[in-house]
Amino acid sequence: MSIILSTLNARYTHASLGLRYLLANMGELQGETEIMEFVIGGKTTEFAERLLARKPKIIGFGVYIWNVEETARLVALLKRVAPEVKIILGGPEVSYESAEQAIVKEADFVITGWGEITLPDLCRQIINGPQPLMKIHAGVQAKLADLALPYQLYTDEDIKNRTLYVEASRGCPFKCEFCLSALDKTAWPFELTRFLDEMETLYQRGARLFKFVDRTFNLNINTSLQIMQFFLDKIAAYPDDPVFAHFEVVPDHLPEALREGIMKFPAGALQFEIGIQSFNPEVQTLVSRKQNNDKAADNIRWLVDHTQAHLHVDLIAGLPGETVESFGAGFDALYALRPHEIQFGILKRLRGTPIIRHTDEFAMMYDPFPPYTILANRDIDFTTMQRLVRFARYWDLVANSGRFANTLPVLLGSSPFTQFMAFADWLYANTDATHRIALDRLAKLVCMWLQGQGMPLEEAQALLESDYAGKQPKVNDEKKSAALQRQAVRLAA
Repeated sequence: MSIILSTLNARYTHASLGLRYLLANMGELQGETEIMEFVIGGKTTEFAERLLARKPKIIGFGVYIWNVEETARLVALLKRVAPEVKIILGGPEVSYESAEQAIVKEADFVITGWGEITLPDLCRQIINGPQPLMKIHAGVQAKLADLALPYQLYTDEDIKNRTLYVEASRGCPFKCEFCLSALDKTAWPFELTRFLDEMETLYQRGARLFKFVDRTFNLNINTSLQIMQFFLDKIAAYPDDPVFAHFEVVPDHLPEALREGIMKFPAGALQFEIGIQSFNPEVQTLVSRKQNNDKAADNIRWLVDHTQAHLHVDLIAGLPGETVESFGAGFDALYALRPHEIQFGILKRLRGTPIIRHTDEFAMMYDPFPPYTILANRDIDFTTMQRLVRFARYWDLVANSGRFANTLPVLLGSSPFTQFMAFADWLYANTDATHRIALDRLAKLVCMWLQGQGMPLEEAQALLESDYAGKQPKVNDEKKSAALQRQAVRLAA
């Protein structure tokens, strides 16, 4: 093969939609182009050996925040053992602030932004001449109608074993400064009939898990309804052959027509990722995020009460102007809405995002290495920020895992953020670890914490045993039930 398109995915189950878009649009070069995907954490020398075994003239790498350090090592190695192979970089991590990056200095060429038109043009120049003079090439934004869609390039193995990423639109009309989508001018939709035909083909080939990467799935309600109807038709026709769809939705935009459609989905078929990020209006204004908090809360509450959709709701700690107290108030408000998961994220300074304009005023200090996580700011010092980082990790282990469904409300009481922060501090002090805590050990630690807060050992064990058994605590034992209720109040105090 003359050309290899490659990237290092975060997990094997992730299949790169970007590489498949590039391959689909290589034109006459498609026949001499192939995809080779790897997973971060492997040996750089093995990656290089496998790539060079194909004797390529060009290798293109998709570079992202999660793989840039390992990809930089791989590129450096390749340029030493096979300097004749031309290395082209693309992807969000090298599309901004490019000149200062070590990986860019090692590579031959960089494409910033969209690559479907610019990559094949650059490859033609490298292969046929005249040789390109510039190192950095601004990607030409294609009209979506002119792009070849990539979905036929998902293999049967991909369909069987991996998450299939799909997109009905690109871009975002909102300007949230912590997100690269803030640089988009608007959202551009793909032609819907053409897109749904591709989804039908994937379905007929056996695809049952579809993850939409659209930033604003519910922006155009007519389009949203037609896409949802596609899945509802499959569910109705084949009720014993479940299908699953994941969408990212705008939290404060849920009109009646969309509600009616969502209510038709059975359990296990629909997941919404909802970005609240902050409930603090002053912080929202600072980062140019437009959000009606009352409507957003009402919509989440309605989804919990009236649908079987699984709700994954995001908050970000470390935004400029957000104190621990205001973040905690927002966390408690969100927890009270009862979403299935709260994704507690820590702010990252993605290259190119407008959040950088707040650096001086709010003393924003970021890790200089990927993923560029906030270390401290004017309102949250380094030590406190690290406590929040541990809170996020432990929250995933205890709350988002679903393994402590009965214990969690008792552990949190009426002050979820404050109570869990205290638990997280205690857990770290007693383990010195945030990873690789086995479930049995974690359950014992939770039991110890409950005892330390005054719960009798027998009651704590019964509560945890109900989680292991996957059932609610026995309510026919009135004495124990009343004791658990009293304990929740006592812990909150």
